[in-house]
Amino acid sequence: MIPRLKPYINSEEIIAIISPLSNAVGKFEHEFARTFRTKFALAFPYGRSALWAFFKAMGIENAEIVQPAYTCSVVGHATVLSGNIPRFVDITLDDYNMDLDLFKRAITKETRAVIPTHLFGYPMDIDSVNEIVKEAEKLHGHRIYIIQDCAHSFEAEWQGRSVINAGDGAIFGLGISKQITSIFGGMFTSNDEEIASKLRTWRDNHFIGKILPEKIRRAIYLPAAMIAFNDLVYGFTFWLQEHTSLLKDLTDAYHLDQKIHFPPDYLHQLSALEARVGIRQLIKYPQIKSRRREIASYYFENLNVPSNWALPPQVEGATYSHFVIRVPDRDKVIAFAAQHNIQLGQLIEYSMPDLKEYEKFSGDLKFSNSAISSKSLINLPIHPSLNEIMLEKLIKIIISKND
Repeated sequence: MIPRLKPYINSEEIIAIISPLSNAVGKFEHEFARTFRTKFALAFPYGRSALWAFFKAMGIENAEIVQPAYTCSVVGHATVLSGNIPRFVDITLDDYNMDLDLFKRAITKETRAVIPTHLFGYPMDIDSVNEIVKEAEKLHGHRIYIIQDCAHSFEAEWQGRSVINAGDGAIFGLGISKQITSIFGGMFTSNDEEIASKLRTWRDNHFIGKILPEKIRRAIYLPAAMIAFNDLVYGFTFWLQEHTSLLKDLTDAYHLDQKIHFPPDYLHQLSALEARVGIRQLIKYPQIKSRRREIASYYFENLNVPSNWALPPQVEGATYSHFVIRVPDRDKVIAFAAQHNIQLGQLIEYSMPDLKEYEKFSGDLKFSNSAISSKSLINLPIHPSLNEIMLEKLIKIIISKND
């Protein structure tokens, strides 16, 4: 079966786990900053931990944090658990990012930070975001931080410029499903020395090292993932996912959309073995980015979908963490593909203001585009492991669904 996602890992990452390297975390931070052309990079156990720690380090509390209504729930969780208030903004159906007109209206005198999320690898208009924030700062008389959510985009580019360096900082997730992985992990980057210094100090004073059992679990996790995603094994992995609660039980401790919570190890610093894997993945990143763009181009050139389906935008500078298609009968399309040994993804199956825990933050506002996206988006496999035979099969099956 062709999986909907697959980490781009092989024996090199396994060797990295067992290969000693002094100051591995520091070297990973240095290489991450160098790779993405930013001054500072700080490692965290999760991207959500990095965002939460940023609010704590900068003394941001009881403030409004402007963010998309359609995004991963961990952004909202980090906001609420840091003692702040999410202010949601509906998205457009053009690129699934925040509607800029609504974004401008969402900023008030209580706003202390905004989080442009470059969803699915599509860059937001960073020039307009910065202009809107500068106007708001003049109007309200205080600084409003811009934190780019690059968990999907990494170095997506707006008019030739990386979104990473377009604000005060950027957050990245480095879990097994991201474009590059350090097994688990996250990163915060910034070009602001004061922010980096405060965040580093706060992290070092409040985060603790991993205990031995955690390190062992991390060491086992990567080879287990390699086996689970193997072409010959993945059919069984898919069966476990669809017909048992085993995999769900393993992930629920780390991520629940309906409950505002953090994983039990959210304060445990990135381990050296995770950093060593991350360093190896950074070497591969140019190849990963290039291959995702090649696959996206192949889909655009060869997919012939019915008029009531909507292909994703073909955006210059996008890095395509996902290739999303809006369909009217998502469950039927996914079931049809599964019958032909292709797994299609459903990534964000909710609009944040519609989640029970977040209803109180939405007021009387409507988030219709977020609701539409949560119910109708599928994503085609776009991981670099796909070969030409797999891509031809994918195209053939998707097209045959509508014959």
